[in-house]
Amino acid sequence: MKILLHLLFPLAMIGALCAKDRKPNFVFLLVDDLGWGDFGCYGAEFYETPQIDKLASEGMQFSNGYAACTVCSPSRAAILSGSYPARLHLTDWITGHKHPFAKLRVPDWKIRIDHQRVLMPEALKEGGYRTAFFGKWHLMPIGQPDFDQHYPTDHGFDINVGGREWGQPKGRGKYFSPFDMPGLDDGKAGDFLTDKLTDAALDFLDQTKRDQPFLLYFSYYTLHGPLMAPPELVAKYKEKAKTFENTKNELLDPRRAGMVEKLDDSVGRIMAKLDELGIADNTVVILTGDNGGDSPKTTGGLRDYKGLSHEGGVREPFIVKWPGRIAPKSSCDEMVIGTDFYPTLLEMAGLPARPDEHADGVSILPLLTGATKELERDALFWHYPHYHRTKPYGAIRRGDMKLIEFFEGGNLELYDLKTDPGEKNNLAKQHPEKAQALLKELKAWRKSVDAQMPSENPNHDPSRGGKNKQGKKMGK
Repeated sequence: MKILLHLLFPLAMIGALCAKDRKPNFVFLLVDDLGWGDFGCYGAEFYETPQIDKLASEGMQFSNGYAACTVCSPSRAAILSGSYPARLHLTDWITGHKHPFAKLRVPDWKIRIDHQRVLMPEALKEGGYRTAFFGKWHLMPIGQPDFDQHYPTDHGFDINVGGREWGQPKGRGKYFSPFDMPGLDDGKAGDFLTDKLTDAALDFLDQTKRDQPFLLYFSYYTLHGPLMAPPELVAKYKEKAKTFENTKNELLDPRRAGMVEKLDDSVGRIMAKLDELGIADNTVVILTGDNGGDSPKTTGGLRDYKGLSHEGGVREPFIVKWPGRIAPKSSCDEMVIGTDFYPTLLEMAGLPARPDEHADGVSILPLLTGATKELERDALFWHYPHYHRTKPYGAIRRGDMKLIEFFEGGNLELYDLKTDPGEKNNLAKQHPEKAQALLKELKAWRKSVDAQMPSENPNHDPSRGGKNKQGKKMGK
């Protein structure tokens, strides 16, 4: 027996070293319209997310994770490219709102990612990875001649299941069968979209080769409207809402709560499959969102929500698990943003950086491994030269200070996020020197990335300037 143990121990050590040297697999989970307050690990009490909370406890949870925009398409493009939407000139959801009589004219922005760019899945594919996309894409030039040249499979993914021009489910059954999505069978009556996409993702995992690393990029349509959930879950949360003490002013919509539970169930199924296949220890799992939730009651007390300039529109849950490399139950307060994923995944995979591509991303691997608690980068930027619920604006966060500049009249808002995370106290007039210093830095950054700015609109009609083409009033 002793001789056998002496023989087996070196073999086990060699196996462990080989496993450590293998390129890791990546499971990237991107949730649509995900509010800061939607998960239990981020403070939710009405919604039930045991699987996501478990994932957070097994890795690192960030408290200052950000989307690159308050709406979907630019944020998604930033993740894939590692570049700010301002640099890409892709700055609104495709195809955006129309406000022909507003004070400012929106610039001629792009509604596609240039093929000349090498995106994250393309870089990983060149490094030997198999790549698969599931869910919402929303990065296609609707109504343009090159429309069919911008599917996920045209930008580095080997497989596309569900990705098309839609920003939300628009099939005949929406979140229920039939789905009308590429690569996804309609299943049977009553089948729920999140479940069906998860089935497809699990099938992909079953078919992966153990000697080839993979990127599974699961871009959920949920939690985007229309709010729909299986009847049994709607009934469950209707009953729960009757006696729930809503001390945190959460959104008690049984349909959305059911959608969150289905999301949580999906995450749990994926994690279980990784365990079943024996590849969990060599798989990085990332979970985040593209922009804030579509209600002020989904943001955990942060101000505003999707489409607005304040924290509720861009601060996101941000969770990363990598067994053996990231300490369980770890947390990080450093500012990170969607552009950082591209260089981070390359470094994790042992592939060379591509600074000309991920020009605005910074690898956060040193944060994840505990090698450092701070990045060399000191500031984050946002640029939204469009009308939505908000009017056109730009923003900078340097340290704890955040400045917002509204382009119509040059109004400034300055907040200390350390003492005022809800952005209730505008310090711009109280500290004009600080506001002007940040404004100068913001303008310099815009110049450095060739950001497109709105211009004066010769067709401006004050009586109709606050309405879009369909005559509906804008928000803030």
